[in-house]
Amino acid sequence: MTTWPHAVSPFHPGERAIQQLLGVRERVEDGGRRLIRDFLPDEHRDFYARLPFLVLGTLNAGGSPAASIVSGKPGFVSSPHPKALTISIDFRSTMPTITGLVSGADVGILGIDLSTRRRNRLNGIVSAIRDDAIEIEIVQAYGNCPKYITVREWATSRHSPTPLVSESNALGNIEQAIVAAADTFFIASAFGRTRDNPSRGVDASHRGGAPGFVRIDDARTLTVPDFVGNFAFNTLGNLLLEPRCGLLFLDFGSGTTLEIAAEAEIVWGGGLEVAAIDGAQRLLRFHLSRVRRSEGAVPLRWTLAAPHVADIDH
Repeated sequence: MTTWPHAVSPFHPGERAIQQLLGVRERVEDGGRRLIRDFLPDEHRDFYARLPFLVLGTLNAGGSPAASIVSGKPGFVSSPHPKALTISIDFRSTMPTITGLVSGADVGILGIDLSTRRRNRLNGIVSAIRDDAIEIEIVQAYGNCPKYITVREWATSRHSPTPLVSESNALGNIEQAIVAAADTFFIASAFGRTRDNPSRGVDASHRGGAPGFVRIDDARTLTVPDFVGNFAFNTLGNLLLEPRCGLLFLDFGSGTTLEIAAEAEIVWGGGLEVAAIDGAQRLLRFHLSRVRRSEGAVPLRWTLAAPHVADIDH
């Protein structure tokens, strides 16, 4: 177990500010000191080795977070020792579409098994890049509860190594249809650098709800409810101090991805807009600046295996 020095919190100032505001600061600090590690226990090392995909959070050249997905045959992710993760993939073809993967860069990783609703998050530093693999030094690792994860089973599918890509500064009709049907999306956010403080860096996270939980206000604005979670406020703490973020939507039936650059606005509870959404504690409003759609980019397909998350979590 990680032993956090008394003077060093596992949470950075943005996370601590929201925890304090909502009256959960002391108990969350205690839990974080017990549960946030700088290594992967054996069960989590085995968990990553069974996954067919990972969600990555990285920073582009301008410092904006971006969320992306990498996939492979289970076993393409491995943990050679508890403080390291290796992703075996041909980065000569993948690198141009994933920004910020350079030696010494911060990276956030979300491992999620949709069939079992298990997930694990880690933040780390790229320690080495080879033509066929990337190596991550683990700085923080911790499990998340299964809430808001819709159960799906996966299968491999043929795909084009050069998917059709469309870019714009707003959501078109196709993109809006994908967002409107989504019960899941992923978000990359960031604050500071892990080399300066282990509580900082890039984070990759999951958001889920019933289809339609992502509201399309207009072609450049999305609004999402923030439901009760683990009270760590990793994502919101980042967004409080650095509103730039990256969103990733995945069409589970076609393997098409939407990668969106945005700035987030936190709408705090107490108003009619928040109260109008059942279970919402706050809202996140995303102001979009760039949208990239990649047709069939992921060689996996998923089928719904259980009721949507709203039917089992609310």
